[in-house]
Amino acid sequence: MRHDTLIERVHEIERVAEKYHLLETRILGVLNFRDFFQVLHEQIGDIFGVPHVWFSLIRDEEAAAPLQRAALSSKLRRYLNLVEPESFGKLIRRTDKPLLENENLAPYLMLLPESERFSFKSLAMVPVSINGTLVGSLNLADPSPRRFHPGYNAVHLERLAVKVSLFLSNVTAHENLQYLAYHDPLTELHNRRAMEQTLEREFSRAQRYNSQLSLAFIDLDLFKQVNDTYGHDCGDALLKYIAEGMTEMSRQSDMVTRLAGDEFVLLLPETGKAQATILLQRMSDLFAEQPMSWNGEEIAVRLSFGVASALEDTVDSAAGLMKLADERVYQKKRARRGDG
Repeated sequence: MRHDTLIERVHEIERVAEKYHLLETRILGVLNFRDFFQVLHEQIGDIFGVPHVWFSLIRDEEAAAPLQRAALSSKLRRYLNLVEPESFGKLIRRTDKPLLENENLAPYLMLLPESERFSFKSLAMVPVSINGTLVGSLNLADPSPRRFHPGYNAVHLERLAVKVSLFLSNVTAHENLQYLAYHDPLTELHNRRAMEQTLEREFSRAQRYNSQLSLAFIDLDLFKQVNDTYGHDCGDALLKYIAEGMTEMSRQSDMVTRLAGDEFVLLLPETGKAQATILLQRMSDLFAEQPMSWNGEEIAVRLSFGVASALEDTVDSAAGLMKLADERVYQKKRARRGDG
């Protein structure tokens, strides 16, 4: 090898190393999906001179879970899309090597983000994994068929796959921790911490503007008997059944919370006590009419609830509103036991 050729190769290695260092510097501090995909899109495009850069994530895989819990914003749709596992598997079979294609590109059009449609003549699919599991691909496309051809030296792309996998793993872990800080892991409803913060804010707003705000405290009857008779798996399924049903029957502005055990709270802004009571009675009746199926048996669902309003004379704080609703639940339960 000629001396000047060797020197040029050394310089090329240094330039590539500098590019990766720049990428790491700009992305390691990003800890949320929204900024991560935008920065990755911009930095890889600029640093490596690729006109089209985006992400494909396999639906239901670990990295896609935080995205599927919330609707993808129009901005995020520019940088990524979700792909079904079977469809993705047909495109990339070797998960340890980038795929390079510049001829039969039609099958890869399904990877394009919904809000982005552009033409390209060559494509590199760089597999991305988290903890050894394939979760998607980083896609780079170019209008030139010579950019990513099957004979292209993919060493740099393999290195990029490792870097991006580490970045994505970091962001996913942070997003999941943030989610669990404010959500119940079983039902995926908001937890007590999230509810109390929202309740304080909504109560202050209701007082300031003299507006309606109601809170319902909900208790699942006979839950212990369900666990004792059918097992805790059935009990968990019942809690999820209740959570899904209440969410479906609530408005987007309402807040459904699993407080603890078999206790739930429904926070209803701009809703008076009478209107809230009608809603809760409708929920209770619907659950009673639609028992949960479990291993060929029907599990009866019966709720007790208490409703309180921020405009009641005895309520002077957010905690007082919740306490009054809680007291009314147990008044109902005691009365029911007395009737029995």
